[in-house]
Amino acid sequence: MLDINQLHAHAERIRASGVLGRSQLSRRLFDFLVDCSLTDRAPKEIEVAIDVFGKDARFDVSQDAMVRVYIHKLRRKLEEFYAGPGRGEPDRLVIPKGAYRFVIEPAAEAQPEAIPSAPQAEGRRRWPFVLLAASLLANLLGGLWWSYSRWYAPPDELTQLRHSPVWSRILSDDRTIFIVLGDYYIFGETDRSMEVTRLIREFSINSPADLDQYLMMHPELADRYLDLQLNYLPTAAGFALRDVMPLLAPAHKRIRVVLASQLSPAVLTSAHVVYIGFLSGMGMLHDFVFSGSRFSMGDSYDELIDHVTGHRYISQAAVPLGEEKYHDYGYFATFSGPTGNQIVVISGTRDVAVMHTAQSVTQPRTLQQLSASAHGAPSFEALYDVYGMDRMDLDGKLLLTSALNTARIWRGESHDSSTAMVSRPAHPAH
Repeated sequence: MLDINQLHAHAERIRASGVLGRSQLSRRLFDFLVDCSLTDRAPKEIEVAIDVFGKDARFDVSQDAMVRVYIHKLRRKLEEFYAGPGRGEPDRLVIPKGAYRFVIEPAAEAQPEAIPSAPQAEGRRRWPFVLLAASLLANLLGGLWWSYSRWYAPPDELTQLRHSPVWSRILSDDRTIFIVLGDYYIFGETDRSMEVTRLIREFSINSPADLDQYLMMHPELADRYLDLQLNYLPTAAGFALRDVMPLLAPAHKRIRVVLASQLSPAVLTSAHVVYIGFLSGMGMLHDFVFSGSRFSMGDSYDELIDHVTGHRYISQAAVPLGEEKYHDYGYFATFSGPTGNQIVVISGTRDVAVMHTAQSVTQPRTLQQLSASAHGAPSFEALYDVYGMDRMDLDGKLLLTSALNTARIWRGESHDSSTAMVSRPAHPAH
C-alpha cells in the first residue's frame, strides 16, 4: 500500500525544485498522476489524454503518441531531480513501465529509463546552451566595457537629465520602476531519442504557455518540441542598460528588472515602466503603444509604416553589406498610464538603433533636442534614422516627433474619434 504522506513529501520536494519547468502540461500531468496515486487509481491512456490534455473520447491513442511522449518527458525530469537535488533520497518516485501512476521504490531498485549512448547524447544536448550563454555574456560584457565611462557621468549632468520632462515624470514619486527587457523565448527540437538537436525561435510562440497551446493544436509535433526554460536578449540590451541605469538609480527609487514575457497588465497600469529592446520583442506592450501611434509594424518586424505620410522605414541591418553603412531605425515613446504612472519605450528595429536611441535620451544635448521637438507634450513618440556599420552605431538623426493618442491606448477609442496627430520634423543630431 502506498504511503500517502511519503508520496505528498516526494511530490512537494519535486515541485519546489523547479525541475518540472514552466510547462503547464508537464505540471498538470504530474499533479494528475499524484492525485491518481493517492486514490490508488490506475487510469488508462485515453483518460490521461482527456483529463490532462483536453482531448475528447474520439482521441485515438494508437495513432497519437502525445500521452506517451509526455510520460517519457516526465520520467526524464524525475531522473534529473534524483541526479541533482534529490541525489541523497533513500526512496524515489517512479512511473512504472506501461502504467500511468507513481510508485515509491528504494533508490537502489529504481533504474533510469534506458537511453542509448547517454553520455554522448547528454553532451550534444548541453553544448548549444553553453555556447549561447557564453555568447550572451560576451555581448553584455562588451557593451559594458565599450560604454564604461558612462557610469561616471558628472553629477550635475545626471541632475540635469533627471529634471528633464522625459525623466522627471518617473523620478518625482515613490512608485516602483520596472525595467522591462525585450526577450525572445526559445524551445528545442528533439530527435527520436528525445535529445535536443537544435534551438528554435518562432515569433508566434513566446512563452511555455504558447508552446503548450501550439502542441495541443498540433499533437503530431508533441514528441519533437521541448520547453528548455530558455530566453535570449539582444546585444543592445547591455549597451542600453549601461546608459539608462545611472539615471534611474536615486536612493529612494525601487527598481525591478523583468523580461517582457513576464510583464502583466497590472504592472502596465500601476507602475512606471521603462522598456528596452527591439520593437519585435515588446510583447503585450506592443498593442498598447501602437494603438495610439501613427506607426504600425510591417510583416518583417524590421519595418515601420507611417500611416500619416505612407512612408515605410525598413531596416537594412539584416542585409549583409560588409563594410558599407546601413540604415536602422530607433523608436522612442513616452506616455502616461491610467493611474498617473509613466511608460517609456527605448526601442528600435535592430541593435544599433536601440543603442542610439538609449544614448540620445541619456545625453543632455540630444535629450534637450528631443524635448524641444515635442514642445512639452506629455505623451509623444519619436523616430530616429540611425547609421550603422558592422553592428556599430556611427551616427543618427531625429526624424520626427508626433503626439501619441492616450485615449486610444487606454480606452480603445477608434481612429475616427481620435484627435489629429501632431508631426514635427527635427534637425539632424551630430
